[in-house]
Amino acid sequence: MKQLLSGAAVLAILAVAQPAMAQAGSGDVVLEPAPDPIEAADGARVYTPADFERFAPRNALDMLSQVPGFTLRGEDGQRGFGQASANVLINGERITNKSDGVFTQLQRIATDRVVRIEIVEGASLGIAGLSGQVANVITRPSDISGRFTYRASARPRYAEPSFIGGEVSLSGSGDTLDWTVALGNGVGRGGAGGGESFIFDPDGNVLETRDVRQQFVGDFPRLSGNITWRAGGDTVVNANAAYGRVYSSFRDDQFRDLTIGVDRTRNFINVSRGYNYQLGADVEFDLMGGRLKLIALEQFSESRNTSDSVLVFIDDSPDTGSRFASVSDSGERIGRAEYSWSMLGGDWQWDVEAAFNRLDSTRQLFGLEPSGELIEIAFPNGSGGVTEDRYESILTQSRSLADNLSLQIGGGGEYSTISQTGETGLTRSFFRPKGSVNLAWQVEEGFDISLELARRVGQLSFGDFLASVSLNQDQQNAGNVELVPQQSWELELQAAKSLGEWGSTEIEFYIREIEDFIELIPVEGGLETRGNIDSASVWGIRWNSTFQLEPIGFNGAQLDLTLDFDRTSLVDPLTGEERRWSGNRNHEIEATLRHDIPGSNFAWGMGFEYNNALPNYRLGEVSLNYEGPTYTFAFIEHKDVFGMTANLTVFNLTDGRAVQDRLVFDGYRDRSPLLFRETQDLSVQPIFNFRLSGEF
Repeated sequence: MKQLLSGAAVLAILAVAQPAMAQAGSGDVVLEPAPDPIEAADGARVYTPADFERFAPRNALDMLSQVPGFTLRGEDGQRGFGQASANVLINGERITNKSDGVFTQLQRIATDRVVRIEIVEGASLGIAGLSGQVANVITRPSDISGRFTYRASARPRYAEPSFIGGEVSLSGSGDTLDWTVALGNGVGRGGAGGGESFIFDPDGNVLETRDVRQQFVGDFPRLSGNITWRAGGDTVVNANAAYGRVYSSFRDDQFRDLTIGVDRTRNFINVSRGYNYQLGADVEFDLMGGRLKLIALEQFSESRNTSDSVLVFIDDSPDTGSRFASVSDSGERIGRAEYSWSMLGGDWQWDVEAAFNRLDSTRQLFGLEPSGELIEIAFPNGSGGVTEDRYESILTQSRSLADNLSLQIGGGGEYSTISQTGETGLTRSFFRPKGSVNLAWQVEEGFDISLELARRVGQLSFGDFLASVSLNQDQQNAGNVELVPQQSWELELQAAKSLGEWGSTEIEFYIREIEDFIELIPVEGGLETRGNIDSASVWGIRWNSTFQLEPIGFNGAQLDLTLDFDRTSLVDPLTGEERRWSGNRNHEIEATLRHDIPGSNFAWGMGFEYNNALPNYRLGEVSLNYEGPTYTFAFIEHKDVFGMTANLTVFNLTDGRAVQDRLVFDGYRDRSPLLFRETQDLSVQPIFNFRLSGEF
C-alpha cells in the first residue's frame, strides 16, 4: 500500500510533466515567460533592494534578516509535509523541500534577483496554515551565477580550529527554468570547554576533584540540487535531491582525584558516522477550475554510533568500562495532494496526505573485562523497529469579511497506525482531529493584528520506543511501546506595528494546553522512560523590534531587540506536585546594535544573549544545566574586500560559562536519600568566527 501510494504520486508528476516536455520540444507549444510581478499584495509592507543598500547584502537571506521587526521562522518540524508553517514564501509559493529549508533556499537567491520583499498578514494570502507576519520574496530571472560563503573559527583553548566550513552554489534562472546545485560542509567545533568538577557526599564533603576537558569535532558535507520548470498551461514542476555524510566525535576526558581511593582517568568518546539522502518532486497545474498540486518525497538516513567510557587507574589496576553501540536506519515516504479553488466568495483548499515513517535500530551494551575484552551484556528492549502509517485530510476556507478583515478556517483529522517489532511488539491505531481558525485585521496601514486558535498533533521520536543508555552521565531509559504523539490546543494573538522612521515592532501572546505531554515517567524495576502524562500548559509573550537610531542623530545605526518570556506547568509524574517543564528556558533576551558607517564600506556592532534555564528532572536526579547565562559578542565587517564581504565576530567576550549542578539520589528522588552532588564549571573561551562571502 505504501509503495503504491507514493509510486502513484510520482507517476502523476511524471505524467503531467512528460507531455509538456514533449510538446515543448516539438515546437507546437510556445512556453510563456514568467511574468514580472508589478503590483504588491494589498496592505503589504514593501521593501525593495534600495532599502537594504547600506547593508550590502549578498543574498535574499541577508536582506530578509534586516527587515525591521520581522522574525524569520523556519519549518516547525511538523509531521509529514502538513500545511505551511515557515513564514516565508518565494514568488507566492511555500517551500516544499524538507531537506533544504527556508534559510538555505534564501541564501542561494542572489541579491540582483530580488525584485522586492512583501511583509503581509498570512491569513490574507489564502494559503492553508499561514498566519501572522509572512514574507513573500518576489524574484526575477537572471543569468548563470555562483555564490560562496567561507567560514572559519578558532578559540584559544579546548577546541580545534576549523578552516573548511561554508558552501558554494551555482544557479541559473530563466523564463521557464530555474536550477541550483550546491556543495557545502557544515562544521562543528563547539561543545568544547575545560575546568573543574567536584563530587560531594550528602554532608557536603568533597569526594572527588575532577579536571575536565571536552571537545566536539564534526564535519557534515552535503551535495544538493533543485530545479523548477514552468511548462505551458501554467504547469510548474519542481524536483530536488540531496546527499549528505556525517562525521562527528565528542570527547569528555576527566582526571579524577579521589579523597579516598585510587586516582583515575575517565576517558569518554562518542563517535558517529552516517549518511542521508532525500528525493522529492512536486507538480502543480490547472484542473477543473482550480489548481492541483501533487507532492512526493522519499528520505532516508543511516547512523552508526559508538560510545566508550573507560576508567584507567594510576596504580595499574585493570581498566574498567562499558561500550554502547547502535546502528539505526530511519526513513520517511510521503505522498500529498493539495487542490485549491474559488467558490462561494472564498478560496478553498483540500489537502490529503499519506506518510509512512520507519525506524529499525540495533542497540548493544558491552562490559570491559580485566583481560581487555568487551563482553556483550543483555540489554532488554534495546533493539527493534517502529513504523507509523498516517493518513491526513484537511479542508480549509479563506475569505475576506471586509476590506481590512480576513478569516481562514480549516478542519479535518489524521488516522495513524503505530507498530513496533521486537521483544514487546505492539500495534495501535488512532484518530486525532486537527484544524485552525485564524482572523486577520488590518487596523490601519502599518498596523496588523491576527488571532489564531489551532488544534495540532505533535511529532514522535521513534528512538524513545527502545531502551537506551548515556554512559557519559550514567543514565538509562527503558523503552516504551505505548508512546503516542502529544496533542494541543494553541491560541496566539499577534500584533505588528510600523513605527515609521523609528522602525517596526511585533508582539505575540500565546497559550498552549497540551494533552499526552511527553515526559520521563516511572516504570517497573525502578527504571524510567519517556512516556505520556495527562496534560501540561504554557503561556508566554514574545516581543521583537527593530529601532532605527537615525532620528536621534546616530545615522546608519539600528537596534534589534527580542524578548521571550514564558511560564510552564505540569504535574510531576513521580511526586504528583505541580512544577515547571524540565530544562525549559523561560526567559530569553537578545539585543544587537549594528552601525553601518555612512560613506564607507565598514560596519561594526555588538550585542548580548541571555537565557534563564530551569532545572532538569529525571526520576532519580535533579540538575541545573546552562551556558552563559549571558553571552556577549562584537563584530566588524567590510563590504568590499576585492568585491567580497568579510566579517569577523568575537563571541563570548565576557567569559560565559558552561555550568552544571546535579543532585543524584539512591533511587527515586521523592523517597530515596541523596547519593552525591556533582558541580561543574567549564570555561568556554572566546570564539573567533570569520566569514567571507561573494559571487562569481
